[in-house]
Formats: sequence, structure tokens, C-alpha cells
Amino acid sequence: MSGNSFGQQFRITTAGESHGKANVVIIDGCPPGIPLSEADLQPDLDRRRPGQSKVTTQRREPDTAVILSGVFEGKTTGTALAIMIENADQRSRDYGNIKDQYRPGHADYTYDAKYGFRDYRGGGRSSARETVARVAAGAVARKFLAQYGIEVVGYVRQIGDLVADIADPLAVTLAQVEANIVRCPDAACADAMVDLIDRVRKDQDSIGGVAEIVAKNVPPGLGEPVFGKLKADLAHGIMSIPAVTAFEYGAGFDVATAKGSENNDRFQKQDDRVVTDGNRHGGMLGGISSGMPILLRAAVKPTSSLSKPQASINRYGEAVEVSTRGRHDPCLLPRFVPIGEAMVLLTLADHLLRWRGQCPEQFAQLKG
Repeated sequence: MSGNSFGQQFRITTAGESHGKANVVIIDGCPPGIPLSEADLQPDLDRRRPGQSKVTTQRREPDTAVILSGVFEGKTTGTALAIMIENADQRSRDYGNIKDQYRPGHADYTYDAKYGFRDYRGGGRSSARETVARVAAGAVARKFLAQYGIEVVGYVRQIGDLVADIADPLAVTLAQVEANIVRCPDAACADAMVDLIDRVRKDQDSIGGVAEIVAKNVPPGLGEPVFGKLKADLAHGIMSIPAVTAFEYGAGFDVATAKGSENNDRFQKQDDRVVTDGNRHGGMLGGISSGMPILLRAAVKPTSSLSKPQASINRYGEAVEVSTRGRHDPCLLPRFVPIGEAMVLLTLADHLLRWRGQCPEQFAQLKG
């Protein structure tokens, strides 16, 4: 298993490195007839793009998508869809001094341990640069899911010890998220977050945080009963993103201190739908979607690449002092949001198609 593919019915396979020629994604299983152009992919790619503000890496990449196959006369054909995003602003010389060093917090040592050889330029395949291909694929999944009214919106909930005041996650709009450079819908907290990121950047350091993602209008019935649980595949997708160290959904770790009578959401009938009086279960029960909104969070660690010197060793076991000269995000959260959304979109698209194949009668009742 090479580990470069994700999904079953809506399956993506990615290729590319931080300083290679391009990043490519092939989508297998995308339904035919979906209106799609390169312009449809660009908004999400622009949200992930480096160099977009003072709180992100200053690497300059246009991240322009090129659709190589799978679209004819403006619609998907149902055959393999291939998308390429070229790398345009690599500075591989920045990494020559650390090619034999193990950067603290990075995958340098583990890649050497696995392969005995690695692309040290910007981290190679372990770099978050590879996520540009996922975001392109996620934009395709977004178009597919929109046919059924399914929406996914992510935002920054926390940076360092600054936590946004978000009364109703379901009310957060894309316009609110994009209103500031940290993608936090709480405007006052966003200003404080920008100041915090600026302070750690000037100190040659970095800071982590938490992103929250909401999926609305997800129908009940998505997910498998045991090993293909929707929550497990969402966790798989989110945890596969570089720098993510924790995943939770619904009430998350708060369930550890709750009683069952406090934690249970009670079923009710609302018009012709079954709903619950709360959503501590985060939209999934038994690993299957309940029809309530899916709410999940991801903890993202501080950027490991620092210009501040750090003690480490090299591949020969010799003590070294590591200082990374490349351009890096002082905080990953603002650019993480579209990446996290992409993995949720891809997971939901895959499970919607799996449900269509397994339970066509129930799927036929789904209103687009």
C-alpha cells in the first residue's frame, strides 16, 4: 500500500512534492454531467494559496489549476478526472544546509527510517504543499454535493489561548470567515489573533490552534456500521492532513465528564423529519449520519520549521543546531481551513455515492 489514495466510490489519488514540478490529483468515480471548469476550482485554491497575507508563508504560488481530462463541453464525463497545479516559486537552495539534518517536529527522520532516502527540499512529499491537490479535488466534491444541498464551512476557532466566541456554528457564513486574514468569524478575536501571530513571527517562532468545520444538510444514512463508519473516515481524512494532532466531533472530549442523561440527545419529530433536541452527537450515531449537522474540530500544531535555532542531530548521529531558512507560515490555521473543508467534502461525496449504490430506494428519497 503506497498510501496516496483516499476514498472508495469517489476516490482520489495524489502525486507531487513541495519542490517538484507539479502536484496532480486523479479523481476516479466522479459522476457524469456535473458542470465543471477550472474557474470552479480556483476560489478554494486561492483560499489555500501561500503568500495571501502577512500571517502566511511568503512563498508566491499562483496555484492555477489545469484540468487534463474528464471534462467535455463544460461537464464531467464520468471518466477519470485529472487536475494539475504547477509549482512556480520553489527555492530549493534554502534547504541545502539541512539536507542531512533532522528538523525537530518534522518527518525527516521517519522518512529516512522508512525509505532510507528522502527529498529534503521543503519536506518533499511530507510538506503541506501536497494538500493543494486535495483542495482541487475537494472543489469538485463541493460541486457534486451542492446538487443535494450539502454545504461545508470551516473556520478558525482558536489560536494559542485566544478562543473565538461563536454562539451558533450553523450560522457562520463563508463571507464572515473570509472577512479577515485569519478566517475567524469573531471579528474582535480575529484582530487579537493577528496580533498574536505577528508577535510569535517576530520572535522567530510559531503558534498552533483549532479549526472547526460544519457540514449542513447531510442526509441521514451515510456511513457503514463497523469499519466504514462515517466518523472514522472523517477522522482518517482530517488526521491525514499534515500538522493535525487531534480530532473530535460533537461534544468531543467533554463527554468524559458528562453523565449519560446529560449527554444523550433526545429524538423528536419536526414536520416530516426526525431530529434531536441537541447535537452533542455531532450529527453521527453508530458511525452513521443522523441528519443533524456534522460538527468537528481539528487541533493543528505550531509550524515546526523555525528560523530560531533548535538543537538536534543529523543522519550520522552528530549533534547539530538546526535553523530553517525557507518561507513558512507562523500559524497554519488560516490556510488549514480550506484543506480541512476539502477532506470533509471528499469524505461526504464518497459516502453519498456508497449509499446510492447500497440503498438506492432510500437515496431516491433524497431531495436535491
